[in-house]
Amino acid sequence: MRALPSKVNLEEKFSKVAEEIGRKTPRSRELHERALRVYPQGVTYALRHVDPYPVYINRGSGARVWDVDGNSYVDYWIGHGALFLGHRHPEIMRAIQEQLDYGTHFGFEHELAVEFAELLTKVLPSVEMLRFTNSGTEANHYAIRLARAYTGKKVIIKIEGGWHGGVEQLHYNVSYPYGGFESAGIPPDLERYIRTVPFNDLDAMEQALKKGDVAAIIMEPVLGGTAIPPNQGYLKAVRELAERYGALLIFDEVITGFRLALGGGQEAFGVNADIAVYGKILGGGLPIGAFGGPSDIMKLIDVRLPRNERAYHGGTFSANPLSLAAGMATVRFLMEHKSLYDEVNERGEFLRRKLAGICEENKLDIHITGISSITGIHFTRRKPTNHREAYEFRWLDGVEKLFVMYMRAKGNLIMSEKSPHPLLSVVHEKEHIQKLIDDFSNFLEFLTN
Repeated sequence: MRALPSKVNLEEKFSKVAEEIGRKTPRSRELHERALRVYPQGVTYALRHVDPYPVYINRGSGARVWDVDGNSYVDYWIGHGALFLGHRHPEIMRAIQEQLDYGTHFGFEHELAVEFAELLTKVLPSVEMLRFTNSGTEANHYAIRLARAYTGKKVIIKIEGGWHGGVEQLHYNVSYPYGGFESAGIPPDLERYIRTVPFNDLDAMEQALKKGDVAAIIMEPVLGGTAIPPNQGYLKAVRELAERYGALLIFDEVITGFRLALGGGQEAFGVNADIAVYGKILGGGLPIGAFGGPSDIMKLIDVRLPRNERAYHGGTFSANPLSLAAGMATVRFLMEHKSLYDEVNERGEFLRRKLAGICEENKLDIHITGISSITGIHFTRRKPTNHREAYEFRWLDGVEKLFVMYMRAKGNLIMSEKSPHPLLSVVHEKEHIQKLIDDFSNFLEFLTN
């Protein structure tokens, strides 16, 4: 295997791809110029800024989206991973329309909230009670608060590179090279309550626990931004360490929930968390989040308890009926069509096998990671097992961004520019995946020519 020589002229290749994108997307460029006057960075969310400018989507259907210039793309971002059933799935659209006839928001308790929670406690391992939020970020915020209230401890251990939304105390050592908090405006004193360790490193985990006062370990069962799966037995060992040192284990299943299996990462890996956090797929394409666990932990979320005992939770749009209608339709459909998991897992494995085969044929140091419908593409000297390695092992800066731009020019939308990880939905067919494989092969030829 070999890496590309560092003398490869990436700038020239960037220019060629940017020129092709520019010819195809003048309307997107125009909209971005307008957006720059009303949005910081010209985008509604930092992650959506891509070079040479963002793509502006007009509509979606199934595994495809169309931009404002009329270009069609196979979508491997699929709504930040939320649209596991694809764009405009008929069952979800029907459920939303039916709920619209009754109202969009009540501000009171309603029957659908009870029904959906009852359904979720039947399919989600370890979840006996839950609360809804409006996003995975909110759910993670309340999850760590609950863990501290339950244990009486203060410190949270998280994984290097682990993304749990914009929660202040979790927005720490996310980007490589690591430098603490990822934003100004976060009091540096909070650093005393957070420790980070590499994914798949049990020794580092135990050393962090030994320092004491640990309320919880929060982690994604699969490292989301880099699509790196856990080593054999890693999650089980973390579960055992948490119990040994009196800490709760929180699984952030915002990405893995309902994607790896109906019961998410807990079901897929056979390891239960004390608190599990959900979002994305749970809402069927509408804003949602949730956190849940055993009743003895969740019962602390009761405002009738003394102030120094309870863990407060609230939110104007929590359990919004439109989001719950879309979520209920999604979960019911997956329950009734469980064979879809076998199919999408098979396609994910097919994609990874073919991409790895192309790298082997070209004798290039490019490594493919992932599990189920989550795939990571790493332009690294060795196959990474954690976030730090996914960056330290890279042999040429900028290849990832060029790859994302090239794929966009050829009709495939993949994120992110820092760490490409195509996500499959149940409506990605073999022909979609074969196009991605062919375009990947063509990219390597473009890169090395």
